Amino acid sequence: MSRLSFRLSLRSLLSAALLTVLPCATSSLLVAQSADSARVKKQGARKSEKKAEGTARKAPKLPQFFASETPLALTLTLNIRQLRKDRGATAPYRPATMSYVDSAGAVVTVPMRARTRGIWRLKNCDFPPLRIKVSDKASKKTLFHDLGEPKLVNFCRNNDGYEQYILQEFMLYRIYQLLTPASHHVRLVKVAYTDSATGKVEATRYGFISEDPAQVAERMGGTILKEKGAGSDDLDAPRSAIAFLFQYMIGNTDFSFGGLHNAELIRTSTGDIYPIAYDFDYAGAVNASYAAPDPRLRIKSVRERQFRGYCAFNAEYPKALPLFTEKRSAIYALYADPLGQLLSQRTVKETLSYFDDFYKDIQTPKDAQRKVFDDCVTSN
Repeated sequence: MSRLSFRLSLRSLLSAALLTVLPCATSSLLVAQSADSARVKKQGARKSEKKAEGTARKAPKLPQFFASETPLALTLTLNIRQLRKDRGATAPYRPATMSYVDSAGAVVTVPMRARTRGIWRLKNCDFPPLRIKVSDKASKKTLFHDLGEPKLVNFCRNNDGYEQYILQEFMLYRIYQLLTPASHHVRLVKVAYTDSATGKVEATRYGFISEDPAQVAERMGGTILKEKGAGSDDLDAPRSAIAFLFQYMIGNTDFSFGGLHNAELIRTSTGDIYPIAYDFDYAGAVNASYAAPDPRLRIKSVRERQFRGYCAFNAEYPKALPLFTEKRSAIYALYADPLGQLLSQRTVKETLSYFDDFYKDIQTPKDAQRKVFDDCVTSN
């Protein structure tokens, strides 16, 4: 049993013990109650149970913002000079507004807050990556209602090459959504970054807004698990097989589910733990000029693939292969649709060729075992 499993099991045992002690302490009071009072309480309990069951069955709605894939033009106004000084890990939220034109042609301005985030990008980018916080009250009847605290994945440097990296990473999120609902919804936006102190538009670039992790968890019927240390005996095997194989497909080694590095864990109401990956700019499919693999790995370039799945899931990986094969046409079609066409033709050609290599690796179960799964690890 892993340390995470032990902690979760201990917590469950303590809860069970508490539930055992409480009835004993209150039994004399219950006996003393009248029959009529007991009957009334029983009826009330049944109503509460039915209400709870109805609530549990009701699936949470996806925020309206993600109901469309059409790129949305936005104006983000905030004190950019002040924001650029927020380089610490605990940067505060700063006042901001986001504006867009609605279907009637009216300008809608939504007050919100924004703060810097990230590690590498925060230190190396001309414009820091952001997380925004949207108040339900302030955003009522707007596209930003019920968005929570999503990430704005924005440009790092104000040039076309870095904008292409954003578009490439955005496409990988779209692929992930095709493969499993245990992933983040994203929507492409074209943002005019306006300094509130000067009124000057510093840049207008594509970016995308990624679903709030808490809302992903709610959608999957669970909550975010913030404890590190999850191992193969903690994670849901089928979901993990898909996640690890997806990471191999896109050539991403910059993650750790156990270490919560570019990863989230969702614990469902049934106790299952689902791994969810995010931040794919270091993936070989993006091939960013700044990306390099961890020197502890055997690969020398992010374009080289290295499988980082747990060996404990070896029985599950072959079961996941048909999903990737069945979705191949739909995945490739993404690069020909209006959003995929925002990429340069050269980038599209290189990316699809990169995916061709992946599909050669898994052409048969025997190929997949020899070229991919035999390279499994005991932990990551």
